[in-house]
Amino acid sequence: MATSSPSSLISHTLHSSLCSNSRQYKSSSPQHALSFPTTTTSLILSSIGHKSLCPSPLRYNNKVGVCGINPKRLVGRVKASKDEEGTNKNIAVLNKDHLAVSLAKYVADLSNQFIHNRKCFTLVLSAHSVKKLVEPPYINSVEWSKWHIFWVDERVVPKTHVDSNYKLAYDRFLSKVPIPAGNINTIDDSLPADVYETTLRRLVSSNVIASSSSSNNNNNNNGLPKFDLILLDMGPDGEVGSLFPGHPALNDNKHWITFLNNAPDPPRHRITMTLPLINACSNLAMVVTGAGKANAVHSAVMGKGKLSDEKLPVQLVKPLQGEMKWFLDKGAASKLYNY
Repeated sequence: MATSSPSSLISHTLHSSLCSNSRQYKSSSPQHALSFPTTTTSLILSSIGHKSLCPSPLRYNNKVGVCGINPKRLVGRVKASKDEEGTNKNIAVLNKDHLAVSLAKYVADLSNQFIHNRKCFTLVLSAHSVKKLVEPPYINSVEWSKWHIFWVDERVVPKTHVDSNYKLAYDRFLSKVPIPAGNINTIDDSLPADVYETTLRRLVSSNVIASSSSSNNNNNNNGLPKFDLILLDMGPDGEVGSLFPGHPALNDNKHWITFLNNAPDPPRHRITMTLPLINACSNLAMVVTGAGKANAVHSAVMGKGKLSDEKLPVQLVKPLQGEMKWFLDKGAASKLYNY
């Protein structure tokens, strides 16, 4: 890999200093499909071990959800055919335990694929944990030395602060797996946002990160980093990363990385990837849990926003040349059902 810049060495040294301070998943059985011609959705049943993830009945108190099942008992995969804009959605609705297992397998499978094809795997983290990856079989089977880690956004606080996205990832994940410190590309809160962009440009030029080309007419989008996988979570107002509804940063298409000094939620100072960079990825997993986010999930999945023409940030997340998959728990998916 190319020689690190001084800014990235600061990040790597910080990570190294912090570093110094089971349940086995069984592969899913073949999937079985049930179709419901009266709706625009289909339900694909999955299983873990010998336990079905989607129990019957198909009706609940004589009321049928969009998939024709009891929404309170739903654990399975829902694939909405199209939203209002005709966009296909790939959605998994799982209980929290199964969600963590399914997400770990999804990430591990992509890791194997990209390491086989590109000899490395570039993963962008947000606040969501991939805790099951630190357990068997993944802890001993994943080629951790080929992983390169990045962040969607960071709060401008010390890396040891409770609000730091780095600290969250370090405590739950990075401290438990043998990813080389030189492959951990943190956002340095003490440096300008364009320093992280410079780091990304260097890694694109050295082919650690793949390069994307855009089909639109904005030349600033040509040659964007094409991360193998971005893990995103979403706030209750539909915010992703540190991109908030109505904030000017949401419309920034000139930069890869931007700085916020007036975020609506504390901490007020943030550094975040912009939408063009997020939408250039190969794969994006939107991981959302909790009933408090159900309205925003419904708006994003069904394509229905506020009364105004303003879209939620999550509705603008649409990989141009990649695939997007939703991982929802039952609370986050609750507004997708008519009951």
